[in-house]
Amino acid sequence: MESVIGSAREAAQDGRVLAFGRLVGAASRLEHILGRAIEEECGISHLVFEVLLILGRHGEPGLPMRAIGREQVLTTGGVTRLVDRMETAGLVERTDDPSDRRGRLVRLTPFGEETAVRAARVHVANVQRFFLDVLPEEDRDRFAEDLRILSNTARDALPRLR
Repeated sequence: MESVIGSAREAAQDGRVLAFGRLVGAASRLEHILGRAIEEECGISHLVFEVLLILGRHGEPGLPMRAIGREQVLTTGGVTRLVDRMETAGLVERTDDPSDRRGRLVRLTPFGEETAVRAARVHVANVQRFFLDVLPEEDRDRFAEDLRILSNTARDALPRLR
């Protein structure tokens, strides 16, 4: 159903605009609340935590930096700076890529693994409290699936960053 928007008032009251605004607002607020808790309790940013999870998900031998950048929508320079900081903090290490003699892989250190687990425990408790517990139990699985679909669709529509 196509609706014609003829004024700023109509635009502001359009159900699609309102729904998307609520999604962005909720994500932004939850990111702030949950990210702050990880920072305060574990000493890492939410972005660092996300990279620890990406590396944990992929395991050994590690991931090329470009793969981390794609997962987090970071430029090559952005991921390099982030991994440099994480390496300095002892969370990750770079190793030679056995399948590409010019390539380097990033993998978790034992301290990075420990930090990921500690942060995940904090994060899971807060996800439960601020995200899941506020939704009707019968809607949670469907909502999670809908978010997966939205995330994958948006990821696939993004141009590749350099």
